[in-house]
Amino acid sequence: MQFTEMDERVTLQIQMNENVGPIVLINRFNVAPEDADALVKAWTEDALYMQEQPGCISTQFHRGIGESCVFINYAVWESVEDFTRAFNSPDFKANLSRYPSSTVASPHLFQKVAVSRICVD
Repeated sequence: MQFTEMDERVTLQIQMNENVGPIVLINRFNVAPEDADALVKAWTEDALYMQEQPGCISTQFHRGIGESCVFINYAVWESVEDFTRAFNSPDFKANLSRYPSSTVASPHLFQKVAVSRICVD
C-alpha cells in the first residue's frame, strides 16, 4: 500500500503530535477495479482490530457509486493519542501487507467546526 497526504502542509505525522479530541479520521482509498474486493476484506480485518482498541468510538466504510474504486473510511476516536497508539501498534502495521498493492491511502485527522445556526462543535 502507498500512502499520500491529503494536506501537503500538515501531514498525518504532524497531526499525530496534537493533543486534542474527539477527532475523526477520514481515510480515502483508491484501488484498481480488480482489487476492490480484496481492499474491502483487508479493511474489514483492520476495522475489527481497531474497534477493540481503547478510544475507538465508531467507524464506517463507503464506496463511490457508479462502479467507483474510491472508498472512504470515517472513524471517530476519543483522542489523537488513542488513534496514534492504535495506528502505530506493531499488530496494525503488520496487517498493512494484506492490502492490494494497487491501494493508495490518504488518512487525515479532523475536528468538528462550530458554524452558527448550522452545526455545533
